Amino acid sequence: MAHQEEIKQFQTLMEDLDDSLKETFKLVDCLRWRIENDIDNILAKPILPAELYRAVRDSQLVGVSGYSKEGLPVIAVGVGLSTHDKASVNYYVQSHIQMNEYRDRVVLPSASKKHGRYIGTSLKVLDMTGLKLSALNQIKLMTVITTIDDLNYPEKTETYYIVNAPYIFSACWKVVKPLLQERTRRKMQVLQGNGRDELLKIMDYASLPHFCRKEGSGSSRHIGNGTTENCFSLDHAFHQRLYNYIKQQAVLTESVVPIRQGSFHVDFPEPDPEGAKITKKIESEFHRIGDKNGLINSLNGLKVDG
Repeated sequence: MAHQEEIKQFQTLMEDLDDSLKETFKLVDCLRWRIENDIDNILAKPILPAELYRAVRDSQLVGVSGYSKEGLPVIAVGVGLSTHDKASVNYYVQSHIQMNEYRDRVVLPSASKKHGRYIGTSLKVLDMTGLKLSALNQIKLMTVITTIDDLNYPEKTETYYIVNAPYIFSACWKVVKPLLQERTRRKMQVLQGNGRDELLKIMDYASLPHFCRKEGSGSSRHIGNGTTENCFSLDHAFHQRLYNYIKQQAVLTESVVPIRQGSFHVDFPEPDPEGAKITKKIESEFHRIGDKNGLINSLNGLKVDG
């Protein structure tokens, strides 16, 4: 019995050591990725010309709408209406990483200083308005972005709030949810409609993403004057600060390395087995729904005599 207990203790010790080694390897891989891709300098590499950056912003819908009552940044993402069709994949990846870096270097430290305590995570509100089967065409890019986040920016989101979810999301969610790790499932909350009432419990009205401000569902892309209220717009205060910051950093480094136009190439990491499995499930469910809709459309087109 004593030997059995010692064996169990040894196994537990080895499992803890294995977990520690895995985390160490992940950290080393992250540092290698940052060095090889010059990530420390990505905030000094603006997407030029400005018209191209505006096109990226108009087709990759993401922004910061405000802060929660606890001081966490509220990041809004227009999943359903993002088309990612105005620029190359590299520009979208570059823009995404720049937002991550700006969040970690500027937004979160500023929030920590303002509230007198460390704030290291944010809230995300994912708007599914307009989600269609054609989103399957973007799944490769989305896999790249989520893999970059998982491997190099882990545990940066406190909670994901999903709003304006159409049937296609609900169908995919049913098959994907069981595949997610428990800690990830706990972070996901699917809210009714545009989630306005639930979100007002954790943030003020002024911090609500624009697509959550009206009763019922609202469009991610257009609301109000389309500039100051729409946190996806390049004219929104957050994006103006971000783009000006990047241009200022570029000026500071220009004397060393001249600014050149062109996308900032980043090596795309391979998704982990769990992520690849989830992607396959989503693709399969999209195809299943597409086949079902095709059958329904065919039946609707039939004329039955009598």
